[in-house]
Amino acid sequence: MKTYMINTNAHSEMIDITEKVKAEIKDQGIQNGFVIVQSLHTTAGITVNENADPDVVTDFLRRLDEVYPWNQESDLHMEGNTAAHLKTSTVGPSQTVLIVEGELVLGTWQGIYFCEFDGPRRNRSFAVKGVEG
Repeated sequence: MKTYMINTNAHSEMIDITEKVKAEIKDQGIQNGFVIVQSLHTTAGITVNENADPDVVTDFLRRLDEVYPWNQESDLHMEGNTAAHLKTSTVGPSQTVLIVEGELVLGTWQGIYFCEFDGPRRNRSFAVKGVEG
């Protein structure tokens, strides 16, 4: 397993980490099996989504903001970031991707994203673990 550090630059942002994951499974020598990518935060998630049209990311984040608006006066959580926790629970903290012949099994337009929902932050982290088999 390897842990990666990442800095985020916006309150909500999706960072394509596909190449980091590809490099890690190559370093781990995984030929056939799967890889787990996991955020190590309660306000940042991991998702697989389209990586060809940047408008998808823009729309994705905008729609999450519509469902979970920021700074609701009725929220009791003292840090004021309940929306970020809800977004992370909706997106999920991790993704599992198949590996066949040393390659991630992703569709033509798919990428793996680290999803920041409470940024900007320094030293965010996610773990990558490949499993042969």
